[in-house]
Amino acid sequence: MDEPTGVPDAPPTLPSRTAFLLAFLSVVVAGCFGGIIGYGLADISAEGGGGAGPLLGALVGAVLAAGGVGIVAVLVLRAQAEWRKTTPGDAPP
Repeated sequence: MDEPTGVPDAPPTLPSRTAFLLAFLSVVVAGCFGGIIGYGLADISAEGGGGAGPLLGALVGAVLAAGGVGIVAVLVLRAQAEWRKTTPGDAPP
């Protein structure tokens, strides 16, 4: 089956690759910072030295921070796609 010429591969309402890349990088950075904060809080509150507490705190902090920013990133990308949506009668430029 031949595809008609002039038909784009992706829908026109799809956010740009830059937006996807920024969303991904923001989740990664938030996960790193969440891990650092979780490690610091668990290390301060841990009695004695070392143990698995700080590592568990880092893991929990990273997952919570990355999950929260991931939710916001998905909502922003969906809003951007809806904002670019055209009515059925409108022709793309």
